[in-house]
Amino acid sequence: MLQVGEFSKICAVSVKTLHHYDRIGLLRPESVDPVTGYRYYSTEQIDRMLYIQRLKRYGFSLEEVQELLSCTDSRALYTRLLQQKEKLQQEQRDRGTILQELRSHLLMFERTGDIMTYQKGYTIAVKDSPELPVMACRQRMGVDDFGKYYGAIFERMTKAQAAPAGLTGAMYYDREFDPNDSDIELFVAVREANKADRTLAARPCAVTVHRGAYSTLPEAYGALVSWIEANGYVFDGAPYELYLKTQFDGLDPADWETEIYFPIRKK
Repeated sequence: MLQVGEFSKICAVSVKTLHHYDRIGLLRPESVDPVTGYRYYSTEQIDRMLYIQRLKRYGFSLEEVQELLSCTDSRALYTRLLQQKEKLQQEQRDRGTILQELRSHLLMFERTGDIMTYQKGYTIAVKDSPELPVMACRQRMGVDDFGKYYGAIFERMTKAQAAPAGLTGAMYYDREFDPNDSDIELFVAVREANKADRTLAARPCAVTVHRGAYSTLPEAYGALVSWIEANGYVFDGAPYELYLKTQFDGLDPADWETEIYFPIRKK
């Protein structure tokens, strides 16, 4: 048997952490001296402690670790670990995108001496939006749900034998944006108007092109809103995005292009 200090040293975990694990039932001592209150661990518990630490390194919460420790279905356990691997890979890609964004920001700052330069590089024009027959899906959704709902649109297009026209987009109806729950319409332009759910009408819009990852789209929105206010216009409908160049073109996030349309009218 190992005293708590010895067990702590072998497993490279603090005594405080072991006490916490005992309280929440994650790893209880093999025995506790009823007189002194000293905790004792068996050598067999070392493997369990090391497994807990490994799961924590994988990014699982203590609550999730408890669930995994109690899982007796090896297939379900494998699936859960596989899902966590995919989650970590996505986080790694996201961090790489942010790092590239920071590098570009630093380069612009070095060239101009203006920390806000990256917000001033948008060319904004007033033009009529394209008239687009689309198959669409509108409902409350989060941005992480886009893939699922686009998939459903493309399935409907296949059944209807509707040919894609090469443009996808998203229209935002809420006055306030919640990335996890907003009134959003996703759409895919189709060649045959008679197979479309509806047609996006041509109308005057303030338009700009955003180049880069979607995480930096708010910079383009900020530039558009400031321009609209400064030039005597008001909003006249739901803004939307057209995705011109995306990851599906085999491009890095820095090369993605998104065209943003704000319907407007003169004050």
